[in-house]
Amino acid sequence: MRTTIMTGSDRLAEAESDWPSGLRLGLLTNPTGVNAGFETTAELCSRLTRVRLTALMACEHGIRGERQAGVLFEDERDERLQVPVYSLYSSAGKRPLPYMLDNLDAVLFDIQDVGVRFYTYISTLKTVMESCAEAGKAVIVLDRPNPLGGGAGEGGLLEPGFESFVGAARMPIRTGLTIGETAQYLNGLLPQPCRLQVVPLKGWNRSMGYEETGLPWIVPSPNIPTLETVRLYAGICLFEGTNVSEGRGTTRPFEQIGAPWIDGERLADEFNGRGMPGVHAHPVYFTPTFSKHQGELCGGVRLFVTDAAAFMAVRTGLYLLNAVHRLHPDRFVWLPPYREGGRPFIDLLTGSELVRETVTGDDGPERIGTVWAEHENAWNEQRKRYEIYS
Repeated sequence: MRTTIMTGSDRLAEAESDWPSGLRLGLLTNPTGVNAGFETTAELCSRLTRVRLTALMACEHGIRGERQAGVLFEDERDERLQVPVYSLYSSAGKRPLPYMLDNLDAVLFDIQDVGVRFYTYISTLKTVMESCAEAGKAVIVLDRPNPLGGGAGEGGLLEPGFESFVGAARMPIRTGLTIGETAQYLNGLLPQPCRLQVVPLKGWNRSMGYEETGLPWIVPSPNIPTLETVRLYAGICLFEGTNVSEGRGTTRPFEQIGAPWIDGERLADEFNGRGMPGVHAHPVYFTPTFSKHQGELCGGVRLFVTDAAAFMAVRTGLYLLNAVHRLHPDRFVWLPPYREGGRPFIDLLTGSELVRETVTGDDGPERIGTVWAEHENAWNEQRKRYEIYS
C-alpha cells in the first residue's frame, strides 16, 4: 500500500536540523518505532550526524515487545548499538530515575499509541515528562496517527483520586488525540511543565483511518495484534476488572470474552437484542492457554465490527457487561483490589465508581451514558487547544 503520510520517525532527519549540535538523546521506543521503510527509529538515531544516541529506554512489554503484561524486567545493554537499555517499567514509579537521565539532554519518545486512556504508554509518557521537567531535560515526541482516528472522545473523564498507571490524567477512555497531542495536553496539566517538542505528522487529518495512512501496522503490545483488536479494545478491556476472560491466552485477545459458566448462544442473543450500532456478537468457545480460566473451556461471544463509523466501543463494553450480569448474576463478580485498601480494578479502568455501581442495573448503561455524554462534550471542547491537526 502506498504511504500517504509521514510520521515523526519519517521526519527525524528533518527535525535533527533544528536541534543543537551534540545533543545527547535517550530513545524510548518499542517495535512500533519504525519509519515507512521499516527502519527502526533506533537505527535512524544511530546514523544521525549532529546528535548522538546515548541510551535506549523500555516501558511495559520491553524494548522488543517480547514480554507479557505486568512482567517486570531489568536494565540491559544493546550490543548492536553499544548503549544501555534502561527499564522504566521496573523502576520506582515506572519513571526515568536520575541515573538514567545523567548522560543525555533529551528523551525522544517514539511509540505507537492506540488512543485509549488505560493503555499504559500514555502513563509512561507522563512519567517521562515529569522526570525530565525535574531534571531540566527536554522531551521530543515523534508523532504517530491515532489508529481510531481523531474524532470525538468516548467514555467518562477520570475523576480526581482515581489516578493510576492505567489512568494517567483526566481524559475520556477514547481520547481522539494523537500521542503528540496527548503530550501537549499532559504537559499543560503538569505543575512543572517540561520543555516539549512534537515532531508532527505530515499529511494526516482527523478523519483518516489507519488503513488510509498506508503505514505498516506493527503490533504495539502482545495482546493488540490487529487493527480490529484496537477497535474493540476500549470496550472489551473493561472485562479485565471482572472474573470473565477478556480473551487473553487466545488468538483473539480483546475481541472475545467468555467464562466456563457462560452459554455463548444465549449471550449472543441477549447482546444482539440490544441493537448496538455497528457491532455483532457471535457465539464462541475457547480455552485460554494463560491468564483467566487457563486450561478451561469457556463459552462466550466474539464481537465483529460491522460499521466502524457507527461503532461505539466503550458503550458496547457497558452493554456487554450488563448482558453477562443479566444472564449470570450469581457467577459474575468484580475483581477485588490488587492491594489492601486499593480501588477495584474496574474503577481504575473506568476512572470512577460509576460503572461498578450502576452498569448491572436494568437501565445501567443508559444512565451511565447520560453522565458520560456531558463529560464527552466538555472534553471535546477542552481538547481543541491541544490539537495539532484539522
